[in-house]
Amino acid sequence: MNQAIPRIAVYPGTFDPVTNGHVDLVARAAPMFEKLVIGVAESPNKRPLLPLQQRVALAQESLAGHAHVEVLGFGTLLAHFVRSVGGTVLLRGLRAVSDFEYEFQMASMNRHLIPEVETLFMTPAEKYSFISSTLVREIARLGGDVSSFVPPSVTQALEAMHSSGPAF
Repeated sequence: MNQAIPRIAVYPGTFDPVTNGHVDLVARAAPMFEKLVIGVAESPNKRPLLPLQQRVALAQESLAGHAHVEVLGFGTLLAHFVRSVGGTVLLRGLRAVSDFEYEFQMASMNRHLIPEVETLFMTPAEKYSFISSTLVREIARLGGDVSSFVPPSVTQALEAMHSSGPAF
């Protein structure tokens, strides 16, 4: 008798910071898999605002209520990370048509690097389709209220950063 391969999805990103759109996608995707691994990428070339450990901690806190979800940081090639956690599906979010070209290119490259892994694209709920980590960082940097775009712990972290000195 053949044992079924566990359905383990990996949702990679910098999550700098995690947004309500990310949380929505996780909430809708998690029930489809035995395990959903949120892979928080180190991504030093992107010059993230928040250090990796803090991004991991904020994602863990923001996603704590979701069963079968694990948050891990990584600084390796995504293909290596996916294999190391036993991933069989790469989960990616598409907010707008403008995201598609980049995501299609990445999915094609990943198909060459990890052909045993499929990429699954999901769209956010309409009310989150305009939210991006980049916009959230800019609003927070300029002293705007981001509380309707991110989980409470992220709002607190960004406010603490903003009040601790010069704009980031």
